[in-house]
Amino acid sequence: MTTMTENASGLREFKMPDVGEGLTEAEILKWYVQPGDTVTDGQVVCEVETAKAAVELPIPYDGVVRELHFPEGTTVDVGQVIIAVDVTGGPAPTGQAPVAV
Repeated sequence: MTTMTENASGLREFKMPDVGEGLTEAEILKWYVQPGDTVTDGQVVCEVETAKAAVELPIPYDGVVRELHFPEGTTVDVGQVIIAVDVTGGPAPTGQAPVAV
């Protein structure tokens, strides 16, 4: 299963990966980034916990965080989009309020 998608506007969406042994969901324990933050390939963006372990998730590309799709404490199914990153490197769109997490 792929863990990212990109649309025509340069927005990449990172999906909750299968973090081990066929588990179907994980809880977002902690976000290490917020909308507007710049991220780099390999940077840890959040910590998630499955029924078996807590793991840190790295983002697989460079860009600017546009949206966190779920707040901390939310259980997310594998394959759901958890974060959107603008890979074009442009400034944040005006008039767009960040998601409260």
